[in-house]
Amino acid sequence: MLAKTLSGTVLGINGQIVEVEVDLSNGLPSFDLVGLADTAVKESKERVRAAIKNTGYEFPIQRIIVNLAPADLKKEGSSFDLPIALGILSAQGLIFTPKLATGMILGELALDGSIRPIRGALPMVIAAQKEGLGFVILPLSNYAETRVVKGIEIIPVDHLRTAVDFLVTGSLPLVTSSPPAQETGGYNHDYLDVKGQETAKRALEIAAAGGHNLLMVGPPGSGKTMLARRLPSILPDLTSEEALELTKIYSIAGLLTPGMSLVTKRPFRSPHHTISKVGMIGGGRYPRPGEVTLAHHGVLFLDELPEFPKDVLEALRQPLEDRVVTVTRSMLSLTYPAGFMLLCSMNPCPCGYLHDDRQPCSCTPRQIQRYRSRLSGPFLDRIDFLLEVQRLSEEEMLGMKTGESSRTIRERVIKARKIQADRFQGRPIHANAQMGEGELKLFCELSGESRRLLVAAIRTYNISARGYSRLLKVARTIADLQGEEKINATSLAEAIQYKGLEGI
Repeated sequence: MLAKTLSGTVLGINGQIVEVEVDLSNGLPSFDLVGLADTAVKESKERVRAAIKNTGYEFPIQRIIVNLAPADLKKEGSSFDLPIALGILSAQGLIFTPKLATGMILGELALDGSIRPIRGALPMVIAAQKEGLGFVILPLSNYAETRVVKGIEIIPVDHLRTAVDFLVTGSLPLVTSSPPAQETGGYNHDYLDVKGQETAKRALEIAAAGGHNLLMVGPPGSGKTMLARRLPSILPDLTSEEALELTKIYSIAGLLTPGMSLVTKRPFRSPHHTISKVGMIGGGRYPRPGEVTLAHHGVLFLDELPEFPKDVLEALRQPLEDRVVTVTRSMLSLTYPAGFMLLCSMNPCPCGYLHDDRQPCSCTPRQIQRYRSRLSGPFLDRIDFLLEVQRLSEEEMLGMKTGESSRTIRERVIKARKIQADRFQGRPIHANAQMGEGELKLFCELSGESRRLLVAAIRTYNISARGYSRLLKVARTIADLQGEEKINATSLAEAIQYKGLEGI
């Protein structure tokens, strides 16, 4: 006897419908699973067998063939356990219902029949809703993250028998009716805690307002990490589309907090410098999103930048340019989003005290050159400007004076982002850092005085064509923060003061 039901898998960050066909026939008892399944899917045979027996149903002593279609699509994960088990029960004639083929079924089975959570439930439910299916049966633990999807009935179950009862009698399982939980607003870190460093905070405000990549250079203990960790607190809130996309990513990665329905805070990812290229970019035998994707719509912070392997830093060049990552394998090619702000920090030399007025540097010129050569020119070309962070003076450390709060800075950033959103309406960019040559010509008009200042700066500092483009983008953001339509001399002069990347 043949039974069919529907399940799903994940391709990149999107769900894909998979048809589960179960055929029972006479012959030597066997259990074969076909359809390009990975190890976790193949092992479902033993979990399904034990779950059916321990739930009180009879497992058929027949030849069982399970086909996962389309056959040329690679399937992975444990979400096929429940649909396979229900398909076997239906093929035996224990479930008589037309519902089985009208909804999606997801879930991993424990040996006692209970249902465990799965990865990627949200994108698969979205795929079911777009396909026009009537319902989705899924683990109770995945209920919170999928409640945000409208237009489809979500049936959370915690046991195989509960799923059978719904299909046979239509009885809905009892679940709490509390609203979906979300992350509370606000951040644990605030720029109000930072003493001094007004220049650094101003540079970070500019970076946040224009989506610019920033490199901080300074001696140990100057506050680079402290400044960096507070950058998300001045970024604008996620839009509903951004929050949903980010939640899909974290659902696939299995990083959603239990009970949370939406990721509403911009991510701040700070991987250790021992990370591999696959860990940073994504991929693997069964591709998973890397740090650049987990930092989507947020900040990727690379502390001690020269300590990262060179191949890892070089691999960042393409996502920094294209804002996506494409992982290609022999059987498939997946694209992950990678629209992040890159924030880096480093010491000026191996000992960290080059040009420091309190402690002499112990490095030789050769050591300094070797240390800085770990960063290639093409990689540095993706960073918009450099900030030199100085150590605090005794008066600043002992003083009680505090600067602006993150909330105050954030209000200015939001106004500047609103100006950019209106400016780039209808274009595939939303921040000044993403401007190409065409946008630079259209939106970076210089006044007469600022043009003369720029000519003098190019001659004085020997600014290259690449440095010229970076300078205009930063100046455009400063003008937006000041509410100026054109780039005036004041905005340009402030952009010029940030040391060029050639000075590293």
